[in-house]
Amino acid sequence: MELDLDGAVVLVTGGVRGVGLGITRAFLSAGAVVVTCARRPAEVEGASFVPCDVRDADQVSGLVAAVVAEHGRLDVVVNNAGGAPFALADRASPRFHSKIVELNLLAPLLVSQAANAVMQEQGSGAIVNVSSVSGRRPSPGTAAYGAAKAGLDSLTSSLAVEWAPKVRVNALAVGMVRTEQSHLHYGSEAGIEAVARTVPLGRLATPDEVGACAVFLASPLASYVSGATLVVHGGGEAPAFLTAADGGSS
Repeated sequence: MELDLDGAVVLVTGGVRGVGLGITRAFLSAGAVVVTCARRPAEVEGASFVPCDVRDADQVSGLVAAVVAEHGRLDVVVNNAGGAPFALADRASPRFHSKIVELNLLAPLLVSQAANAVMQEQGSGAIVNVSSVSGRRPSPGTAAYGAAKAGLDSLTSSLAVEWAPKVRVNALAVGMVRTEQSHLHYGSEAGIEAVARTVPLGRLATPDEVGACAVFLASPLASYVSGATLVVHGGGEAPAFLTAADGGSS
């Protein structure tokens, strides 16, 4: 069975680079009409673009209104915009922490609220929140980010109950993905390869693989899936004690 979303109108926030670009490409491949947004103008072949700061409620309202005005409906929203630079919690300012939570938790809520109003009126819709394994394990150096993603997982399950039966809400808990910015997190090519070896599948994910999972959750194949968080991490991380113990695998 193929993931066919022919003609569905899809909004991907932050869908112009990295994981977001992979998500955009996956929906385009599935036949969807895709609108992307970001704060700075960018072009993705086959998709249209609307500038938007998803932390701003007025801009978000304008974004959703623009999509509906152009296409007449909104079938899927993928809340992908997010992220955080490395900053130890005891050194980061209160403003820094506030901005990280705003982008990774409150912004998806704003976008989801605006989208839900349209979807309830038209009678159907699907929302996919891009979360992170950082919300499920310690996240040193990105503590506020991890806390926000944990909140996003909780938000996903709550909205799935509130907005059913017309709107399904799910999330992806994404692990390490190889993007054009991998060097900022893992250093040189040798560092990236060393990190990849810690993953049971032996490599980092590609943005397109994350995109395929987002398409699945938005598609009719997942018609009875709501309030779920699909973990996309290649098997996770081997427990540290396995390498620390005598013998290396005891």
